Amino acid sequence: MTAPIRKLEMPRSTRRYRFSLVPLADTMFQLLVFFMLSANMASYSLLTIRNGALAGSGPAAVPQPDGGDGQVRVSNPMTTAVWSVGADSIVANGQRFALERIPDLARALQLQDTPEVLLVSQRGATVQMLVSILEILADSGISAVRVADGAPA
Repeated sequence: MTAPIRKLEMPRSTRRYRFSLVPLADTMFQLLVFFMLSANMASYSLLTIRNGALAGSGPAAVPQPDGGDGQVRVSNPMTTAVWSVGADSIVANGQRFALERIPDLARALQLQDTPEVLLVSQRGATVQMLVSILEILADSGISAVRVADGAPA
């Protein structure tokens, strides 16, 4: 009887899987560059921001020089509409309006010859909401808009 033939097994190396962060970091940087280049920042750079005070509103209302021309800009409280901007509505003249009614309010300001608006930002108002209101007012021909923080500290 012949001896059984034994197969010799080759030594197997164990596979080790390693997670490399380099491709992930490369992808993140590519996404960052893509979003930076594709972001539209031009519309926000067109918003003109000025400082100033309401005339006759007490000792705290000291007129300040405007941006570049050195002129002092003071608002007349009789021709200034005050809107309180909340999380989901605007309060104007003691009445609460939904945000969808802003174009109607802007047209009413034009009919009343009220060229200036003071937006008082309350708790819950977002920057995007204020920018949207500023764009609607600018489209309606109201360019004298001031923004104040009305949220308690």
